[in-house]
Amino acid sequence: MSATKGNRIIMSKPLYIGIATSTGDGRAGGQARTDDGVLDISLAIPKEMGGPGGATNPEQLFAAGWASCFHSALKAVAAQRKTPIADSAVVAEVQVYSTPEGGFSLGAALHVELSGVEQAVADELVEAAHAICPYSNATRGNVPVTVDATVA
Repeated sequence: MSATKGNRIIMSKPLYIGIATSTGDGRAGGQARTDDGVLDISLAIPKEMGGPGGATNPEQLFAAGWASCFHSALKAVAAQRKTPIADSAVVAEVQVYSTPEGGFSLGAALHVELSGVEQAVADELVEAAHAICPYSNATRGNVPVTVDATVA
């Protein structure tokens, strides 16, 4: 939760802090490791961006985190609404674009696949999940995102 004081947002105590460190050459052959050592990976620029590929990259890590977080939000919303869903999966795509100034920006698409509900209910669940997911809230207004649901 947060409160505002003047123009400042005052945040409450964090529930959890994830810590990771990048060393070496960052995305161009570096390493990323969490403080607990559970995640310890090599990084590489994807072939599509002129790199060697062969290792993960920040966009894949972001996509994995967002897909997992959004999936949890979807399950929470369904449980809160007492709406059973059978099978479900979230596919997150994180896109990299070049900007006219020579920099880069991100875009994203979240594709939710589920069964056990009608399409209209699936659409409502996905929109509600998008409203509470921390990744969705962090990127809202900063990253163009599309969200869709497919019922099997």
